Formats: sequence, structure tokens, C-alpha cells
Amino acid sequence: MDRLPDDRTAHGAETERPVLAILTSHWLSIAGSALVTIAACTWFLLLVTKLGARESNPYVGILIFFAIPAIFFGGLALIPLGAFLARRRIAAGLAVEPNRRTTLRRLALFLSLMTLANLIIGSQVSYRAVAHMESNQFCGQSCHVMNPQFFAAGQSQHPNVDCVACHVIPGTAGFLAAKANGTHQMMKVVLDSYPKPLPPALSSGKLAPSAETCEVCHSRTAVSEPRLRILSKFQDDQANTAVKTVLMMKIGGGRAGGIHGAHMGPGVEIRYRASDAPRLVIPWIESRNVNGETKTWLAEGAKDPGGESVVMECADCHNRSGHAFETPEEAVDRAMAAGQIPAALPFAHKTAVQVLKAAYPSQQDALTNIPLAFAAFYRQSLPDISSARRADIERAGKALAELYRSNVFPDLGIKWGSYPDNNGHAGNAGCYRCHDGSHSTVGAGVKTAISQDCSICHQTLAVEEASPEILQTLGVAAGSPQP
Repeated sequence: MDRLPDDRTAHGAETERPVLAILTSHWLSIAGSALVTIAACTWFLLLVTKLGARESNPYVGILIFFAIPAIFFGGLALIPLGAFLARRRIAAGLAVEPNRRTTLRRLALFLSLMTLANLIIGSQVSYRAVAHMESNQFCGQSCHVMNPQFFAAGQSQHPNVDCVACHVIPGTAGFLAAKANGTHQMMKVVLDSYPKPLPPALSSGKLAPSAETCEVCHSRTAVSEPRLRILSKFQDDQANTAVKTVLMMKIGGGRAGGIHGAHMGPGVEIRYRASDAPRLVIPWIESRNVNGETKTWLAEGAKDPGGESVVMECADCHNRSGHAFETPEEAVDRAMAAGQIPAALPFAHKTAVQVLKAAYPSQQDALTNIPLAFAAFYRQSLPDISSARRADIERAGKALAELYRSNVFPDLGIKWGSYPDNNGHAGNAGCYRCHDGSHSTVGAGVKTAISQDCSICHQTLAVEEASPEILQTLGVAAGSPQP
């Protein structure tokens, strides 16, 4: 077809500008442009998704840094190659230069197909991004502030339960609320305005209701038979004498009474008002039993703090089921029972607890000096043991450093005891927040107090005995410690 003098084609349309002509004149140029567009979008989305994440699959890194860039630059190379081939075909009279209408039609088709392709790719990568943001690794390792909670989750009763199972209410509303809260927390981290230590979700009011989380797996109507619980400890004497406390826990549930039935059985509702954010001091309580009878209780010498009352739920007692922080004594007892700290080392328990409780300016300083301090005790006080048991002492020192690393984070304000466990009453208020004998009914008539009778919750079978007879009878004398 002959060129028109005014540079118009036979259809009366102006010839296309060089850039659009290059992009649409040959299928190689179109393919190159498609590869460049898709590679660029995919690379950006993958990079954002994996930024800061610990990816266990090495092929993802190969994609981001090698495969996708190779496709991108390969596409760039195809664009001029296609343009060159198109010009040669036109020069040889085998093709005509496309007019504006043809070029725009091709461009519109190209952009439509690329938009569709990138939407598909973006939706899949976005899904992966959302899935990654819901993972424990993202919650606990992508943000330095949450590292302590990540470590504590690993030594809790629910190490394999995802963070979102307890901290995000199921459904769209819960998801949006969680992301809004996460954005708010991120801004505090960026501005370094977050509290140290971070308050537990129970005291901050941001824990999802147990009816939406705990009770998905643990029904309050389920009845549990009495359960044997063995608590193992080591004393501070030279022999690190192992002693055991044996309890028969009356868990119950539903209408069977017991611990769960009395607090959360059908028709039972307990409300309370705490005078502190961690809910460790509870002066006012209101209870309703299965018969619909309501009583109000007030601690002796205390005043009703006023304000909105809180309905008692699972997390009020099981507040550390998801993130268990130990006391130094608990940590050492567990490590000695597991053989990480040899019980045959004289005064190992006493020395280990003292070393862990010492003040250290930073976690790194503690990890360096804890093994040295433990070894120094034997070198200075028991030189014969220091020489003969050097390997055991070094192994115990490393175990102690690991116990510290999992429980204490000085830069985040987390010390031993920063997060007390309310499940029980060993070393903290726990049950005694209400069952302290000082909460009496309010109103006319004879005052009665909330019972402090131990036998309501458990039958005590042995208390810190070296060889409890009950365990001999049951044939579990070598029973291991239980949480």
C-alpha cells in the first residue's frame, strides 16, 4: 500500500507514534511487554510479602532475585527485537505500518489482558500476604516487640495454636478490627511509644472473648473426671532433693460441679470489678447460681471501685495458657527434671536460681555471664567438682542461659514475674484474688464469705514428699512433673 503524502494511511488515520508502534508492531514486542509487566508486578508483590519474613522455602528467594529478574530483562530484550523485525518486514514490503486505529485496538487488548493477568497474580499473592500476616511467624518474629510472646507461646499449653485463634474474633468484623488494631500498634512501634512491658491482652481489654476462641475447642458443658496432678520440685540443699506434691483436681464442668461447673456451669454467671488493669486485685464480685440466686461480695476494708463489671471467662484464670512465662524456680525445676541441669551437681538448684535472679543490663550480657557465674560458683566453692564435672557444669550453664533468653527481655521491660499466672495460687494471688476468706456478702442478714477450703477444688494427697506413698500405690512413683 502506497504512503499518502501527508503521512496518512489508506484508512485516513495518522500513523502511530514510534513508542506505540514499537509496542504493537510485532508479536515479539507484545510478548516482551507482557513479560516485563507481569514480572515487575509479581516481583514487587512477592518482595513486599516476604520482606522481613523467615521463608523456609529457598525457591522463593530464587524467584525474587533470579528467576523473575531474568524474565523481566528477557522481556526488555524482546521489545527492540520485535521492533527490528517489524521494520524489516515493512521495508521488504511484507507488511504495512499499522495506523492509529489498529494500534489503539491492539494496545487496548494488550492492556486488558495484562490487567486481567496481574489481577489474578495479585489476588494470589495478596492471599498469601494475608495468610502470612495470620501466621505465628509474622506475629512473633517480624516484629521485635512481640518476640517475647513468641518464645512464651512455644512453652505454653497450646504451642501449636495460631495467634489469631485467640486474638482475632472470627468473621469479617473481627478481621478488620484486628488489622485496625495492628496498624495502631505498628505506629506505636515506629514512634517508639509502646509501653514496656506490653500489657497482657486481658488487662488491655483486647483479648477476644473466650466464647469465640477457647470454647471453640473447650466446651463449658463438657465434664472432666478428677485428674491426678504431680508437681515436682527440687530443694535448695546440697543433694537437690526432689520432692513431689500430688493433687487430685476436681475439674468437673457442666452441671457436675467441680472447678469449671462452679464458675461457668449452665445458669452460673460471675461478674467482678477489679481495681487494677492486670485484674489482680478484685474487691467486688457478683455471683448468680444455677437457681438464679444472686449474691454480692465485697473484700474486707475495700470499696466498690465502680464502673462496668466484667463477666468471668476462661482467660481470667487460664491467662497464661497461650504465653507461659516462668518464675526462676519453675524454670530451673523443669530443666532439672528434664536432665538439662544435672541434679547430681551439688547445690545446682540453689545456685541456678540465684544466677538467674541476678541483675543483667541486657539480654546479651546475661547470655554471656550466666554460664560464667554458674561455673564460677563451683570453681571457687567446690573446686574438685569443678574439675571432675566440667562438661556437666558447662551444659547446665548453657541451659540456664536459654531459660533466661526465653523469659526475660530487659530492653522490653520484661523481668521475672512481669506476667503472673492466675491458674492456681503457687507464688501468686491466682485463686486467692477471690478465695482469700475476706470477701463477704453485702446486704442484710448473716454475712458469709467465699470459701477458702482447699478441698473444694482439689484433694491433697501429698505435699513436697520425696517418695509419696500414693504414687507407690498407683505405680507412678517415677512420674514426671506436669504443668
